[in-house]
Amino acid sequence: MSMYMRRRMWGAGAALVALAAGLTACADSDTRAGSCTDGKYTWSGIERTQKVTKLAGPITIARPTASYKAQLEVIDTVVYNRTVSPVPPGAGASGVLAALDEHLDVDESKVGARGVVDTRHGDSYVEGTALHKGAYYAWSYVDLVDADFTYTCEDVEPVKGHVRTWDEIGSDIRPCAEAAPSESGREAAALRCPTGSRAAQEA
Repeated sequence: MSMYMRRRMWGAGAALVALAAGLTACADSDTRAGSCTDGKYTWSGIERTQKVTKLAGPITIARPTASYKAQLEVIDTVVYNRTVSPVPPGAGASGVLAALDEHLDVDESKVGARGVVDTRHGDSYVEGTALHKGAYYAWSYVDLVDADFTYTCEDVEPVKGHVRTWDEIGSDIRPCAEAAPSESGREAAALRCPTGSRAAQEA
């Protein structure tokens, strides 16, 4: 075999070795990234925003009643989804959401169907009990949560991302003679309570 042929074979062999080493390095990197399932979360920029999703018309109770069903109409046609962007390799969106729920100490009985809040469907009324004479307002709401996170894991670059979720959905009926109990309650009272009522004045 000529010297020239030996050099060509050696060069090709060296190239194959380098390629194999590069592929192995990439595979090792992907494996490390994919195996990062026990990282730690640091949460920041947590913000809560309540949205009124359904609203009843003005309610007047003429005399004390044991119970009353207020019909709710959709005023917010947004479909809310739980989102994570970006999703850390190895953690999964569900893992990030579960970590935030734990951080916020979320009451699972108040969150409803966790995957989506579609305000166009669901309960169409809210029931109040032991109501006195007077003006009332009723509404449904979603308590949205936005949060930033940093996910750190050994041998992997930290991943920074954002979560949009909620920690409570529900409905309520309240007298206009009392102060509204929440952000969404104040919004509903401003729309439905008489001008001179306490709830409307403090909305």
